[in-house]
Amino acid sequence: MAKQQEQDNTVCRNRRATHRYRIEEKIECGIILTGTEVKSLRESNASIAESFARLDGSELWLIGAHIATYRFGHAGSHEPYRRRKLLVHKRELNKLSHRVDQKGYTLIPLAVYFNERGLAKVTLGIAIGKSHSDKRQDLKKRDAKREMDRAMRSNR
Repeated sequence: MAKQQEQDNTVCRNRRATHRYRIEEKIECGIILTGTEVKSLRESNASIAESFARLDGSELWLIGAHIATYRFGHAGSHEPYRRRKLLVHKRELNKLSHRVDQKGYTLIPLAVYFNERGLAKVTLGIAIGKSHSDKRQDLKKRDAKREMDRAMRSNR
């Protein structure tokens, strides 16, 4: 019997996050969505490029994420840029609050995906901003690695 291939259930990624921030730690969170938002996510109509997460008291919110309105939904389906509540355990929330209270740390969404049970999840990164020189050094490292890979391939 042929093995069934795993499919990538990632809806969207924040590709700029690794360029702008140094990711210290990753945390998986659930997200509260309405029915039309889930249907729109299944069609990959979302963007988290300019979004962030914020702690408000004892709750965690995803702010600035865009989930397009579902084209077959009714007229008042959902607001595309509304705040969405993220679900984490209390001890993880306490850990996040201690880390974010430190100077320079922020919560950045890295990816939105559906897990194996079909639930929408968000991967958050505890990140600290990179300086301009850090970004330049990363680009130099990446270019050097690319050149080494080219040289190795051409020597074969």
